Amino acid sequence: MGMGYRDLAALLRRGIDQGDYPPGSTLPKQADMAAAYEVNVKTIRNAVALLEAEGLVTPIRRRGTVVRKRPPMRRLGAERYSKSKWKYGDSVAFIADREASGQSWQRTDQTQTVELVHPPVRAADVLGVDPDSHVYARARIVKQDGRPTHTLTSYYRPADVEGTPLVDPTPGPAGRGGGFAVLTLQGLEPHEVTETFHARMPTPDEMTTLELPAGEPVMILERITRTKDGHAVEYATGVHAASRFSWTYTYDMPD
Repeated sequence: MGMGYRDLAALLRRGIDQGDYPPGSTLPKQADMAAAYEVNVKTIRNAVALLEAEGLVTPIRRRGTVVRKRPPMRRLGAERYSKSKWKYGDSVAFIADREASGQSWQRTDQTQTVELVHPPVRAADVLGVDPDSHVYARARIVKQDGRPTHTLTSYYRPADVEGTPLVDPTPGPAGRGGGFAVLTLQGLEPHEVTETFHARMPTPDEMTTLELPAGEPVMILERITRTKDGHAVEYATGVHAASRFSWTYTYDMPD
């Protein structure tokens, strides 16, 4: 009885985990592996397909099967929203994550489009507006070294943001300190953030926008930002390439 493709996948997976095949390296040619493990090429192909579905490797034309890099970017928890960063400094959340991960960034890593739209049902509910009314949707794609890492769309009541940099589609954060600083100048200082996450497989559009390989899930973020008196000033949803982030939270334990 020869080795099955699942056993072979387990061997290769262990090799990747132990660093025998480091991130960015290529697995041996399929014919060479078939000879080394005394199995047919179909078994090798099935084993590699399994690793690809798990997001461990990606086939790249003319290079072979490349071992993918592990989540390089720490996405900070509460600290990414520190007032010291946006209220007194000029560091918006995506930049805070990059700096914490020792990674480079440019303000133009964030593009955006701003338009008046009918709010999604959940956004209308959170912002307390009529689903038939209009809200501002500020959609951005964030890239790193030219490759997309995530998208984020924020919804705002027009009365809260009309005439501010939040409705200006210039690439990059909305001026010094970003959107939170703009809201503060409007008398709507953000005080509380609620983040909810779930994972799912991407839609075809998301695969295209985020340049995702087959088999990579996305992390969906829902963010609600409120003022001290509980007024919701922003409802946001984000779609993150799962392999690009690790999520880190540090906080004081509530009493």
